[in-house]
Parts: sequence; structure tokens; C-alpha cells
Amino acid sequence: MKPAVVSSAATREETDGRPLPPGWRSYTSPEGLRYYVNSSSKETTWRRPSSSAEAPQRPLARQSSSPYANGSNSSAKTSQPTETADVSLRKPATYKQPPGSVSPAKRQIKEVKETKITINCVTFPLPGEGPEQQLLKPNEWSYCDYFWTDKKDPQGTTSLPGFEVLLQKQLKGKQMQKEMAEFIHERIKIEEEYAKNLSKLSLSPLAAQEEGTLGEAWTQLKKSLHDEAEVHLKFSNKLHSEVEKPLLTFRGDNFKKDLKKYDHHIADLRKQLASRYASVEKARKALADRQKDLEVKTQQLEIKLSNKTEEDIKKARRKSTQAGDDLMRCVDLYNQTQSKWFEEMVTTSMELEKLEVERIEWIQQHLRQYTTLRHETDMFNQSTVEPVDQLLQNVDPAKDRELWVKENKTGDVRPVDMDI
Repeated sequence: MKPAVVSSAATREETDGRPLPPGWRSYTSPEGLRYYVNSSSKETTWRRPSSSAEAPQRPLARQSSSPYANGSNSSAKTSQPTETADVSLRKPATYKQPPGSVSPAKRQIKEVKETKITINCVTFPLPGEGPEQQLLKPNEWSYCDYFWTDKKDPQGTTSLPGFEVLLQKQLKGKQMQKEMAEFIHERIKIEEEYAKNLSKLSLSPLAAQEEGTLGEAWTQLKKSLHDEAEVHLKFSNKLHSEVEKPLLTFRGDNFKKDLKKYDHHIADLRKQLASRYASVEKARKALADRQKDLEVKTQQLEIKLSNKTEEDIKKARRKSTQAGDDLMRCVDLYNQTQSKWFEEMVTTSMELEKLEVERIEWIQQHLRQYTTLRHETDMFNQSTVEPVDQLLQNVDPAKDRELWVKENKTGDVRPVDMDI
């Protein structure tokens, strides 16, 4: 290796036997040249520090064109230092920071963490940070406004995505609709059994021998049971066709298949989002590693630990810049994926909301039909009872006695006293 040219000032300082000021130490480069490093300020210089700690020293980069300054082994005039040497040997302002401070890239990341939080790969603003979000559908309690975060189970061991909560609501609604149909079916069975029993009872021979106006009322009462049985049988048939069947057939088997399509679509988008988030975290770690490597290389340059440090710094800077670009690209892709997931969540949750409204209105309509049929049944029952009421009002014990006497009299001549 060809040694670099040394100035006369540097030669004189090598032979100076005076003690160095506090904090300064001398080292010898691989070319046999002496240089000085301040262990506190990390300042480096070819010129021997003066006895006054306050006296400024010339930077090492401006003293000569050593291989650590310009990345080559060739010598150069000391009076013509290159700009590269000046920049490389002095610690860049980006990395010369007080303890606890961070680089601009790190500072930006830190600010994001202070104002936002990522939960299960979805990014949310922290409470009180940033502009207040407005509801998409104010005062409507819409699905699209209240199911963005995941819901933890009571034990707190697992979590359920908000969209899954909406899907479970749909499945529960389908189950409730099925159970209502089963309830109506049981009601129909009661009506059918009731009608059968009424019809059977109307044929009972009990009290068939009753006569007169009371006998007529009793006969009409038994006949009304038959009529009432017909009313209840008709009521049960209508319950089946106008209430039970619609509840059973509303949104058949294809409904669950449609829900699965919704589920798979949103789940796929969520998986993509998780993948993008993993890429962001990987890129963030890579950037942190590159920045740390660059700082190490810079420190090595300051204390001349390697004759390739400057070139290593250039490579480290390029890698750090590339890592920063990769992080920005990953964040951009993550944000795009989250925006797509957000849009699909809004669209699909509102579709589920519409389906729930339709379900409730459908059930409401047919349960109201149940009450209508019930009122009609009561009206028909009333009509069957009205003739009985009329006949009961006309029951006349005197007339019944007259009719019975006329039919069953044995003679109207009364006994008299016997003569002697």
C-alpha cells in the first residue's frame, strides 16, 4: 500500500512530546500517520490538539487525502482535499444527534405510533388524536358505523371480527325465523286437534231428549260446536298457508350460501391486509437494521477502524435509502389494501343491514296476518254462538211446560169427593 503524502505540519506534530489535552488520544493509521480523536466529542484531526480544550481543531478530512477520506489508495495534494472526503469524514448532521433523539425516518414512524394504533393488522386513530371522525350514517345506528374492531369473547382468549358478528346476526335471525315457524306449526296442531274434538263432541247424544225451547237451544248449541270446529279447521289451514309456510320458505338454503360468499370475500381481504401489514413490519425492521448499520459504519470511520469504512458507508447509505423506499412502498400497498377492505366492509355491511330489515318486515307482516286470522276466527266463533244466544234468550219455562203438558197430558178431569 502506497502511503499518503503528509504535510509538514503533521510531521512536526508527530515529534511533539507535550501531553495531550484531557479527552484527546492519539492513534497511528495503517500508513504510519498519527491522528487524534476526542473521546467525548468524537472529533478527529490530523493536527495535534492545543493545550486549550476550547481551541478548535481542523477536521481530519481537510488535512489530507488518506484512503479513509476518499475511498482510494492513491495520494493527492493536501491543499486540494475532495468534497467527498469532507462529507465522509465528518459525521453527517442526520446522525449527529443528542442522546434519545431519533433520525427523521424514525421520528416519522414514532409520530405514527403516537397517534395511531394497529389492532389485528387494522390501523385506527388513538382516542383524541387527529380530527374527530363523523359517522357514515349519523343517527341511524347503521351496521357500517359500529363493527370495525374485533370483539373479544368473555374469557378474552379469542376475538371475533366485527363482520363475523354481523354474519352471526344473520344466521341467528334465520334460526329465529325457523323457530317461529315451528311455534306456528305447534299452534296449528292445537287448532286441528281442537277442531277434531269439537266436531266429535257436537255428535254426542248427551241430553238429546231435552224438549221445548230449552231443547231447541241445546240442539243449536251442539250444532254450534260443529260450526266452530269448521272455523278452527279453516283457521289452522290458513295458518299453515299464510304464516307457517312463508316463514319456512323465506330465504331458503341459498341464503346460507350467499352469507358464505360474503364471509369468504371479506375474510380474503382481511388476509391480504394481514399479509401487507406483515410486509410493513418486515420493511420497518429492515430499515431499522440498515440505519443501525449505517451508524456503526459512521462510528468506525470516525475512529479509523477499517480502511474500507467510507466505501462501506456509501453502501450502507444506499441500503438504508432503499430500505426506506421499500418501507414507503409497503405502507402504500398496505393503505391501498385497507382502503379496499374498508370499502367492501361498508358495502357488504349495509347489504346485511338491508337483509335484516327485510327479514324483520317479512316476519312482522306474517305475524300480523296471524292476528288477523285470529280475529276472524273469533268473529266466526261469535257468529256460531249468536243463534245459541238468541235461542237461550227465548227460552220460556211456561211455554216449555205448556208444550210438554200438551204432549204428555194424561187427562184434565180432576178427582171429586165420593158420595154415600
